[in-house]
Amino acid sequence: MVISMNVIFTCGGTGGHINPAIAVANILKERHPDCNILFIGAKGQMEEELVPKAGFELKTLPASGMSRKLNLQGIKHNFRAVKRILTGVSTCKKIIREFQPDVIIGTGGYVSFNAIWAGKKLGIPTCVHESNAMPGLTTRLVADMVDRVLICFPESAKHYRHPEKAEVVGMPVRREFIFTEKAAARKELGLDERPVVVSVFGSQGARAMNLATAELFRMEQEAGFPFQHIHAVGKFGWDWMPGEVASKGVDLEKAKSIDMRQYIYNMPTVMAAADVVIARAGAATCNEIAATGTPSILIPSPNVTDNHQEKNARALEAVGGAVVVLESECTARRLMDELTGLLSDKQRHAKMGSAVQRMAVPDSAERICDILEALAKE
Repeated sequence: MVISMNVIFTCGGTGGHINPAIAVANILKERHPDCNILFIGAKGQMEEELVPKAGFELKTLPASGMSRKLNLQGIKHNFRAVKRILTGVSTCKKIIREFQPDVIIGTGGYVSFNAIWAGKKLGIPTCVHESNAMPGLTTRLVADMVDRVLICFPESAKHYRHPEKAEVVGMPVRREFIFTEKAAARKELGLDERPVVVSVFGSQGARAMNLATAELFRMEQEAGFPFQHIHAVGKFGWDWMPGEVASKGVDLEKAKSIDMRQYIYNMPTVMAAADVVIARAGAATCNEIAATGTPSILIPSPNVTDNHQEKNARALEAVGGAVVVLESECTARRLMDELTGLLSDKQRHAKMGSAVQRMAVPDSAERICDILEALAKE
């Protein structure tokens, strides 16, 4: 067993990349209280909020995302991005020399490429965790250079040129998602005996879904607030959504059954309290839903590469754990009908919760820690 370790986590851009890294870092700190952990992320992204809030040190680089457009604007963007990547790799080499990590792990986001490439050049053991069935761009770029590729689904190994590097570990979630009890969570949040609905459409928010949610609030008010609703607006909707809700005749100050926030920082508690979750179908969200055994209504984002969110959502639907509604078919009326039907059918609700919970890999973070320890020994 490694007694003391220096570990770099590199991730960024979305909660789906950051929260799994934090989950693994927490377990690592439990195993090795004296270990040193450093995060490398991108400037101006949500890791600047989440990582320090979790108690870990963060160093940031300028964002260097690539454009998929082949027009002049896309080419110019990528030219600037390549320059930022080269600068980022140089900065990462300096950080690595100072921090002296035993191992580096990337969990997604363009910034991961800089740190992993720099680490490989300096002879540091590296690995990458891919949360989706289809590898993202960053994972495809680093898959050949890292020592291990950590995947969620066994069938994902076929997408890599060196499948022998792939190891199935599932998707890490914080322990609180697994062990927080519903009654304790509801008491902590000050909720009453009515059902609880939680809706969240990503850290950035989704305008179409926020508009539908504003109309859903109106329907809830019209129905006499049959359930309590916690909604995360996201970064880009926070300025305009209160006005949109007010235009529907809903006074958020008086409507105590509605709790609208920019971001849900205490997600394990909120999801443990929930009877139904309405969400996008990112890998992290799907695994958090599975860990808590919460029935869900999933609206996959239509704006993601390889349509991977719908593939994630269909996996939960296939076992009977979720209802999938495409964004093009999603209206406030559809959501209200789905919620009413699900919350009124206790037998169906219980079956969905049990079905989705069987998909969880509760020791995913521990498996990843085992691999980090092995790489550090090597």
